[in-house]
Amino acid sequence: MQDLKALRDDPEAFDRALLRRGASAQSSELLALDSGRRTAIAAAETALAERNAASKAAGAAKGKGDEAEFTRLRDLVNAKKDEIAALEAAARDAEARLKARLETLPNTLLDSVPDGPDETANREARRWGAPRAFDFKPLEHFEIPAARGLDFEAAGRLSGARFTILRGGIARVQRALGQFMLDTHLNEHGLQEIWSPVLVKPETLYGTGQLPKFAEDSFETTTGHWLVPTAEVTLTNLVAGQILEPGVLPLRFCALTQCFRSEAGSAGRDVRGILRQHQFEKVEMVSVTTPEDSLAEQARMTDCAENILKKLELPYRVMELSAGDTGFGAQRTYDLEVWLPGQDMFREISSVSVCGAFQARRMNARFRREVEGRPEFVHTLNGSGLAVGRTLIAVLENGQQADGSVKLPATLSPYLGGATLLTAEGTLG
Repeated sequence: MQDLKALRDDPEAFDRALLRRGASAQSSELLALDSGRRTAIAAAETALAERNAASKAAGAAKGKGDEAEFTRLRDLVNAKKDEIAALEAAARDAEARLKARLETLPNTLLDSVPDGPDETANREARRWGAPRAFDFKPLEHFEIPAARGLDFEAAGRLSGARFTILRGGIARVQRALGQFMLDTHLNEHGLQEIWSPVLVKPETLYGTGQLPKFAEDSFETTTGHWLVPTAEVTLTNLVAGQILEPGVLPLRFCALTQCFRSEAGSAGRDVRGILRQHQFEKVEMVSVTTPEDSLAEQARMTDCAENILKKLELPYRVMELSAGDTGFGAQRTYDLEVWLPGQDMFREISSVSVCGAFQARRMNARFRREVEGRPEFVHTLNGSGLAVGRTLIAVLENGQQADGSVKLPATLSPYLGGATLLTAEGTLG
């Protein structure tokens, strides 16, 4: 949620921030709504004070036996009661209209974010590893013989398009990847593992910014619950409505969950293979920090995600997203893009975003610096550590051999009973 005080203090800066996002200037309309709301509240408070004074005076007139004055004041009290109700209703209406406008506006970007309309303006920060030189034409993941355990036909019969069944060895490799990521984050990066629901209330999705603006991107059930598009939703909302005591921050969480996305805005994109699915697994990282520590925390979280890729020996690059490509709730985002030789290109495998107080305002999540200190909004961050299915794609494509097998990263061997190969028959060896 945008900061209303910042809007009042510097409406021109507010509009400039929206223009960087490709949105129109809106400060004048928002300030008009805010002014109407504040005027109605002030008028209601004045009318309430007048009603209370008239009520007190009516009691005094009654005590003196002045029936005429008592009747006049009683009628005034009743009139003020109706006036107050009307003014309070007007204030609520203005508040609702202002809130409805503010909750659909994107976060304010950091000054360091590159200007630009889309991904073409993204800026490369660094890269690691060199793409492997193949002595044969590398295949896409779904074409590799070792990946025969990807059963799209059976999944289609059960669930339709953009679902996959994994059989045999490839299912074990996916499970190993998720466990390896979790263990690394817990043992080396100091994150706390969380097991959380994948069905949440609408207000939970509202807290992290998926609702109301992006409702079509998620699945709603007939009970009013929503399936989470990412564990960012549950992990971040662990502090919703809370005032955290001094010394608690930073909080660092991670979870391996199923995620569900309708992919409403991506019709026709990446329909082959498992790159873009309705249901997938992801290890999510979430940090909750003080405002002064949030930028350093983004760098730390990015390092955590990079460490996973390094251990898996997967070449990647880190991209700072441009203004037009940065997500709704983020102040700044770093994308990790892994090299996929079958596609001969880098593809996004993790996004690490700092959100500032944007989500905290929606969730009313605050902290105290001192025991009796004034509560302040926390800063929140989220990042993939990593998307398991996309990591599986990268492992398959980068490790593929001329005979149709896949050489697996050594770091996965302990999770696969010592296996180092996914054979062309789809078994572990």
